[in-house]
Amino acid sequence: MCGIVGVWNPATADPTEAARLVFFSLYALQHRGQESAGIAATDGSDLRLVRRMGLVGQVFGEPDLGVLGGRAAIGHTRYSTTGSSRIQNAQPMVVSVDALGELAIGHNGNCINARDLRDELSREGVQFATSSDTEVVAQVIANERGATWDDRLTRALPKLRGAWSLVILTPSALYAIRDPLGVRPLCLGRKGDAWLVASETCALETVGATFVRDVAPGEVLRIDDRGPMPIADFAADRRGLCVFEHVYLASVASDLGGVSVYATRERMGETLADEHPTEADVVIPVPDSAIPAAVGYARRSGIPFREGLIKNRYIGRTFIQPSPELRQQGVALKYNALRDVLDGKRVVVVDDSIVRGSTSGPIVELLRGHGAKEVHLRICSPPIRHQCFFGVDMARRDELIASELDVESIRRHVGADSLGYLSLAGMVRATGGTEGELCTACFTGDYLVPVQLELAKDSLESEKVRV
Repeated sequence: MCGIVGVWNPATADPTEAARLVFFSLYALQHRGQESAGIAATDGSDLRLVRRMGLVGQVFGEPDLGVLGGRAAIGHTRYSTTGSSRIQNAQPMVVSVDALGELAIGHNGNCINARDLRDELSREGVQFATSSDTEVVAQVIANERGATWDDRLTRALPKLRGAWSLVILTPSALYAIRDPLGVRPLCLGRKGDAWLVASETCALETVGATFVRDVAPGEVLRIDDRGPMPIADFAADRRGLCVFEHVYLASVASDLGGVSVYATRERMGETLADEHPTEADVVIPVPDSAIPAAVGYARRSGIPFREGLIKNRYIGRTFIQPSPELRQQGVALKYNALRDVLDGKRVVVVDDSIVRGSTSGPIVELLRGHGAKEVHLRICSPPIRHQCFFGVDMARRDELIASELDVESIRRHVGADSLGYLSLAGMVRATGGTEGELCTACFTGDYLVPVQLELAKDSLESEKVRV
């Protein structure tokens, strides 16, 4: 996941304005990562960096924005997919080249050939301080030939494989880059004289910026005082936006490729009602991502929509770990069930996906414990049978319940009275696109580029790194 933001603001009376815009944009992208956050800024002569473990509101204070003064800044909020959750792997990361100065980088996605690139650079004497593929990407750029950062970027990027949306900051320019398939989203906006790039349109709206366009797959966009200028195009023959962005990752307040995420999820629920109808008294969502789908299911089926589960939005975002006794309560720590909605009712519960099956079973049990007479589980995506290598840390394949069990076996495992998954065709149709325009590999196993099936989140951890 991860959220990335960049701001170039050539004319402002407030030297902290760029960093302030990045800060509030990161707040809007907090759903994309809660492990660490950072901002790098420049005044045109050097780069300054603040990054810490924790949520955006915990990491930054007003004094930090004073340190981060300057006309341009980039920001990152992290959800780790390669490299463990520790401060050395927090972003943005900064590398330095004697001839060109410093470069700061923020990355959303996975560079799947990072191990090979790192081994090659290590043989050439490059030292690494982290176990993150982002540092590998930065060092590939920094150690490429070229008299300018433009030259080095255009030579380095074709070496990368996988998924990457990048924001890169130097003292003289901001770069916004999307991988050739466009797996991860990235958009361009404007607020007065300032230009912004962000993972999602909701970040632009939060700070009052106007959406201009999506950064195109394979596009390298340089932004400086002259405005945005494409300097290279590495687009592939096909497109591959991650369909899981529509299902779960993106905010319902965002548009992806000009399509409302909220409307897409409503259509997923409507199609799910067509494909898997049942007799019931109430439709409830597993909050928050499944709420629009449950609305769509209820509308199409004619079954009343109610909120039967209330999510505690803070439990999962604290540094204080529950005791073993509290941990055993599991789902009850995250959700409160409403007995007056559930008692004696036949309940359709709509969720976005089942990954390991470790949450669905306790949810079914919680609903029954609060009086539900029947529980019919409806999932607004197909069974997840394959590991993601392009930026979603969902699980290894042997941990995915649908890779081992068929639908009826999963139903028995989670204890539901019935279980229905949205079909692949129904999910794709709901996005308004075609299967050839989306990455659906976690459902189909059809990866857009060759992958190492044994690649793991900690694949770069085995080598000793400087800390």
